[in-house]
Amino acid sequence: MIRLGLTGSIGMGKSTIAKMFADEGVPVWDADETVHRLYATSAPLKAALVEAFGDVLTDGAVDRVKLSAILRADPEKYKILNALVHPATVDDRNDWLARQALNGATLALSDIPLLFETGAEKTFDKVVVVTAPPEVQAARVLARPGMSEAKFKDILSRQTPDAEKRARADFVIDTSISLDHSRQQVREIVQTLTTA
Repeated sequence: MIRLGLTGSIGMGKSTIAKMFADEGVPVWDADETVHRLYATSAPLKAALVEAFGDVLTDGAVDRVKLSAILRADPEKYKILNALVHPATVDDRNDWLARQALNGATLALSDIPLLFETGAEKTFDKVVVVTAPPEVQAARVLARPGMSEAKFKDILSRQTPDAEKRARADFVIDTSISLDHSRQQVREIVQTLTTA
């Protein structure tokens, strides 16, 4: 089974591309979705986050708004958060990949926003980077509810630059042309990796 990592900076269209891979029959693991699930269900992770950050629970689940406020006030605490959350998501992903291999999948995709930032690219056979020109990226991100120029810049400051991601990728998908063009690029990657 080929393990394919998918990444891209905020606003590049990564979630759309992940869905296109799923539409082609490729099993997809989503890091963000996994974190949401673990925040709600993992007792050890919730306990560790409460110990590190104080009262960050609402109705028994990690409250992302409370946690975000703490991180905005002290960005250095992102290191603590990542040190607690990253191992739990890696374990979840490894379990998922093992199940896909047992199920006979020829290709399995893991959607990981911070793939290069966490060094996870070393655990994949191939990496796909989703990209778009900076002006397209900015327009997409700033159109999101609650987003500001300052918040956007803060997020970008914690991400590997797009040019570096593209240079390190096995495949690059440009999402700025059209959905049909993006879908065609996805199909070509799937075909390349499953018919080799």
